[in-house]
Amino acid sequence: MPVIDPAGQKHPEGTLVDKYGRRISYVRLSITDRCDFRCTYCMAEEMTFLPRNEVMSLEECLRVATVFVGLGVNKLRITGGEPLVRKDAMWLIERLGALPGLDNLVLTTNGSQLDRFARPLRQAGVKRINISLDTLNAERFRKITRIGDLNKVLKGIEAARSAGFRRTKLNVVMMRGTNDDEFVDLVQFALDNELDISFIEEMPLGEIHGRNTTYISSEETREQLARRFELIPSTENSGGPARYWRTPGSESRIGFISPHSHNFCDSCNRVRITAKGELYPCLGQNDAAHLLPVLRTDSDNAALRQAIVDSMGIKPYGHDFTKQMDAPQVVRFMSMTGG
Repeated sequence: MPVIDPAGQKHPEGTLVDKYGRRISYVRLSITDRCDFRCTYCMAEEMTFLPRNEVMSLEECLRVATVFVGLGVNKLRITGGEPLVRKDAMWLIERLGALPGLDNLVLTTNGSQLDRFARPLRQAGVKRINISLDTLNAERFRKITRIGDLNKVLKGIEAARSAGFRRTKLNVVMMRGTNDDEFVDLVQFALDNELDISFIEEMPLGEIHGRNTTYISSEETREQLARRFELIPSTENSGGPARYWRTPGSESRIGFISPHSHNFCDSCNRVRITAKGELYPCLGQNDAAHLLPVLRTDSDNAALRQAIVDSMGIKPYGHDFTKQMDAPQVVRFMSMTGG
């Protein structure tokens, strides 16, 4: 029988639905906690990465994705760390792109490897790419990423366009005193290059202090941009948490992801899988289901499927970041959860 949520919407039988009646149709799958950058808001400067035997193999990643798709998930985002530093990542991505029922295979990347991988990603069936880009200033980029090269990312953006990707999106983490003087320039760059762009409120993940002085709300940034651009609200939905605006004469979308000021929990349709097989039903909570032991003790996907279904019982209604800015309850770094 179909599942009916509290609002009266019917969900097909066999799909993944949490205890609040929200259908889970979107999974963010981290395939590595490693990265070739060390962004200040994402990880510590001296990171200790997972031992390889504690990370899901690519075959195990494929099993997890296959079961989720069988449960009605139709959007899968590959994340890291930086997913393209994972050896043989394309082996997995090619097989994910061929999964029947998976309508939307997408990738989040820092862009450093796209000059090499953009065309193979397109051929493998990846539909869209999100690229983290917090500044257009090379010196500032190096400071934020600690070791990154802005030119490599800009070449990656161009490689994605040349490979045929459209609606590539820039993700900008808003940080007062760091990049808040560049928001207009970043939007203009997106408009000039036919890119979408989303501004993301900084989230209190990991033992990184000082966020109470660097936090900027989406509303403040939108007011700043409205002094330069005509912003028209849009009802478009990309399947994620962003709320979009448009500006006349451009196809680019300007989005805001607001986990603090306007959380999106009531319509949450996603879960995250870490590189070590932890299923986090909520980014802002610590409860997780551990899939790796199931993957390694039972070759029958029936047990894995049941573990995923059971995890819906620990998915909370929402998160509360408002009191966690400088002393977060969630102490894992963003790179550990998956971007």
